[in-house]
Amino acid sequence: MTEQYDSCSQSGAKVPLHQASESGDLPLGGFVSEYNVPKMDCPSEEGLIRMAMDGMEPPVALEFDTSNRKVRVFHGENADTIEQRMHSVGLGARRERTAPVSGDEISRAQETAQGTAQKETGILKWLLAINGIMFVVEIVVGWRAQSTGLIADSLDMFADAAVYGVALYAVGHSARIKLRAAHFAGWLQVILALGALSEVVRRFVFGSDPHSSLMMSFGLVALAANVLCLLLIAQHREGGAHMKASWIFSANDVIANLGVILAGGLVAWSGSRYPDLVIGFIIAGIVLNGARRILQLKS
Repeated sequence: MTEQYDSCSQSGAKVPLHQASESGDLPLGGFVSEYNVPKMDCPSEEGLIRMAMDGMEPPVALEFDTSNRKVRVFHGENADTIEQRMHSVGLGARRERTAPVSGDEISRAQETAQGTAQKETGILKWLLAINGIMFVVEIVVGWRAQSTGLIADSLDMFADAAVYGVALYAVGHSARIKLRAAHFAGWLQVILALGALSEVVRRFVFGSDPHSSLMMSFGLVALAANVLCLLLIAQHREGGAHMKASWIFSANDVIANLGVILAGGLVAWSGSRYPDLVIGFIIAGIVLNGARRILQLKS
């Protein structure tokens, strides 16, 4: 697997139902087709199947059992089209059976998909609030402390807040829309990382006098905020490209916060401004690397 699939998991847990289309409701009575997919062994490949089913009419709902490489497709009178799309993914899908299914079972499938979307929305709202508040706090303190590390970290927080805002828009939409939302967030990270790099260069040329105590104390506050973000999103990081992007950003933030704390300690110990400039440069690099990973997401 390439880096774009580094979120793959072999845990074998069943993945909740996801609707493959938002264009309408499944009929009150329909069918369920069960597929064996021998080359499906991680969430990225599940994402490929979701994208293949995007825009189906009538719409379908999907249930994945990754450990057993099984997919159940709840659908209407479009079994042949579904089979063609399953084969087009190139994962060796083979239909084992198609059987009538009651309207109640289809309704349960849809309710599960809707419940997943609602949970993601609640989590993303918390992430948006946490990162928005921390952006304001860090950029004010960073400017007062003359710290490129804190300023770079605040810009990272701002980018994350924008990411979660975009992800909120993506929840409940198709896999393609989720992917576009994640890519938009990645390009935003690129722009803000370049802004942070320019601030490092400016302070290197014109000088600065970073306050180590402010760097360390607010680095700890930011670290606590980002650990909370990781805990909130941990169970949903495989929900789609938009949730994978959110997980990557929060994980990067924890690394950046530890770097700011370390740089503050080195500034206090050495009396030099260079540890702050170095961590500002490194954080900008981390942001760029996170953006690169987001832009490589395929599912």
